[in-house]
Amino acid sequence: MKRSPLVVIFTTVFIDLVGFGIVIPVLPFYAEGTRFNATPRTVGLLFASYSVMQLIFSPILGRLSDKYGRRPVLLISIIGTGIGFLLLGFAWTLSILFLGRILDGITGGNISTAQAYIADITTKENRAKGMGLIGAAFGLGFVFGPAIGGILSRWGVAVPFMFAAALCFANATLLYFTLPETVTADHPARISAAGGRGLSQLLQSLKNPRLGFVLVIYFLFIVAFSIMTTSFSLYTMFRFGYDAQHTGYLFAYVGILAVIVQGGLIGRLVKRFGELPLVVVGAFLFAGSLFAVPFVGPQSGGLLAMLVGGGLFSIGNSLSTPSLTSLASKSVGAAEQGTVLGVTQSVASLARAVGPTLAALLIHSAVLHAGADGASHYMSDHSLFVTFWTGSAIMFVALLLAVYFLRTHAAEYAETSVAAAT
Repeated sequence: MKRSPLVVIFTTVFIDLVGFGIVIPVLPFYAEGTRFNATPRTVGLLFASYSVMQLIFSPILGRLSDKYGRRPVLLISIIGTGIGFLLLGFAWTLSILFLGRILDGITGGNISTAQAYIADITTKENRAKGMGLIGAAFGLGFVFGPAIGGILSRWGVAVPFMFAAALCFANATLLYFTLPETVTADHPARISAAGGRGLSQLLQSLKNPRLGFVLVIYFLFIVAFSIMTTSFSLYTMFRFGYDAQHTGYLFAYVGILAVIVQGGLIGRLVKRFGELPLVVVGAFLFAGSLFAVPFVGPQSGGLLAMLVGGGLFSIGNSLSTPSLTSLASKSVGAAEQGTVLGVTQSVASLARAVGPTLAALLIHSAVLHAGADGASHYMSDHSLFVTFWTGSAIMFVALLLAVYFLRTHAAEYAETSVAAAT
């Protein structure tokens, strides 16, 4: 019974992320087309509306899953996401477009519920391995989603949204018939929710210094990763002259590495070393690669060096994020899994809003300065250094926090590693 639900949860998250990935390359062209005539700022608001709704509703859905069960929350949220895609595909005004994105953001906050389900059916020793499946589903979703969106748009710019809706409804059908409920009547989460102690328990948990450290480090990781993903296309275009198709291949490469690490290796690595050492190593790799990649160009390392740098991005992030999610889950009891993992996903949503905004400010200010003195080539190059090095500095702070956290909890995690090994 432990394998089958994990497969269903993996499939659920994968289909969710494929749908999200489909939107990325298509929505700007769709919204700026003759039907809507949206400005670039409006397109940005469309994307932002999704993230803001996830920020607000991830902990709400997580708490509802503690009270009413993981299965109904997952089922309703997937159906809601499908309806959101249908609204996008059949939209006739900008207001309907926004309604579709807002509904998708509200119901798309179900990742925390999927993570809580994994927490229900895994032991603490196998928790990171289970959370790694979520990361692997993310990686595959970002590999296939944008490619599917680009291909289907040849038959009409609304077709990808219809396909994404069909995927959601197929996903809901699969979940309805195959996924058992884990929050039974005697489950600590349901007892806690029924007793009305959820909010007080959550506030008490957030005072836990372990959870506080985890959430801060997780936030810094996601901010840095968002800066990288926002700036990487500009980097490849400016330095190597790549177009969207070639950059898409590079993102696919990053996604495949993430799938290998999070889908296959993370469980063994955690059993051998523990989560915190992997967070430290991941932060070191990520910070170093963000610092070094701006030096890479056709005459200085070429494609091979860029692949190495991109690989270190992916490996560093893939070692750390499932480990941090596992640590967040382990920092609270069974009664609070849905709520705390919902808070964790809200932190991620906030970081995904902060990262691109910070990258845009850094790049935009540098370009304005370049126009003022006429040295556009040099200053555009300089802006890439500033942007990537800002991400590196953020990761260096995360590295210092992770090292401090590891040292202050060294004895505790040594005992955990011994228990896992035995």
